[in-house]
Amino acid sequence: MGKAGLQGWRARVADAVADPVAKRSGLTGDQVRAVLGAAFFVLSVVYVVQTVRELRRG
Repeated sequence: MGKAGLQGWRARVADAVADPVAKRSGLTGDQVRAVLGAAFFVLSVVYVVQTVRELRRG
């Protein structure tokens, strides 16, 4: 599911780091991409929440 969110520059970043990280960890390249996709998703949600809070404060 996290991998599905990787598009554009985020996908290029994930592709560039997935295999080197997978070689150093016990994860597969797809698992690393999924973790990165989830991380980018969480960062996006945090950004939207902060923006909404700022709008509410006026």
